[in-house]
Amino acid sequence: MTNRFAVVLLQRCAQAIGVALAVSVLCFVAVRQLPGDAAYRIAAGRYGYDLVDAAAADGVRAELGLDRPAWQQLLDWLAALPRLDLGASMVTARPVAAELAHHLAGTLQLAAAGLLAAVLIGTPLGFAAARRPGGVIDRATLAWVGAVRALPPFLLGLVLVVVFSVQLGLLPTVGSGSLPTLVLPAMTLGLSISGLVARMTRDAVVEVRGAGHVGFARTKGLPESSVTRRHVVRNTLALVVPYLGAQAVLLVEGVVVVESLFAWDGLGHALVHAVFWRDIPMLQGAALVLGLLVVALNTAVDVAGLCLDPRPRSRGVSA
Repeated sequence: MTNRFAVVLLQRCAQAIGVALAVSVLCFVAVRQLPGDAAYRIAAGRYGYDLVDAAAADGVRAELGLDRPAWQQLLDWLAALPRLDLGASMVTARPVAAELAHHLAGTLQLAAAGLLAAVLIGTPLGFAAARRPGGVIDRATLAWVGAVRALPPFLLGLVLVVVFSVQLGLLPTVGSGSLPTLVLPAMTLGLSISGLVARMTRDAVVEVRGAGHVGFARTKGLPESSVTRRHVVRNTLALVVPYLGAQAVLLVEGVVVVESLFAWDGLGHALVHAVFWRDIPMLQGAALVLGLLVVALNTAVDVAGLCLDPRPRSRGVSA
């Protein structure tokens, strides 16, 4: 079992290094292909569009070394990366690492709240649908999957804003850092995957209930509640947890749209602003953190799967 953990961690460490290199190079190349003068955009971000002229843009270009060859700028970034030096923002001049630490906390808070909402909505629906496959609840769950998947997150978020902010006046539309401002973006993320969580839970429960060891437990005379608690739930988790990890990855990707829609102060919001202002260090740093966050989530899913699934242990003992 220890060897399996070591193999997983080594594989994910190698993947993290590859992600860091690929994201750094691709973001650098992509932002240089955007139209317009990067120095002018950076100067506008610093001083405002009304106070920017050609002289200010030339000053920013000379200060930041934007007139140097592109390959030199990229090599400087890659050379500092092993020291965890992400540089300074070209717009605010603050350390990128410090700003990203602040934005990362907001993204993790929103993603965790969204995943919790999806689990709280989808898991009970999945267990209820599995009690009678083909029944009314099962068909209603399937309809729910189609409904929430048909709505893009930004459109679902707008619907929630119209209902709970405009019509009912219960929740704020934009903002971050407080519970009321967290509810709408978290519900947008959670509802968008709650149907799939419900369907996956339903399929996993049906599969586990039909397994031989569950039938044997019933023949011993155990009450259904005990069979569900001791045999169904754990084995269902072994099937559902990796899927939840995949959905968590989708949540991390989806925060870019949702954070921008609700002005939530997170990595996605920072990434959009970095692209707009041509803030290359901030853009590379935000994309790098998002990529490494995906690797970290995949690692957590692999480790959780090893802990929940008893079959690797059984094979190790028999060997």
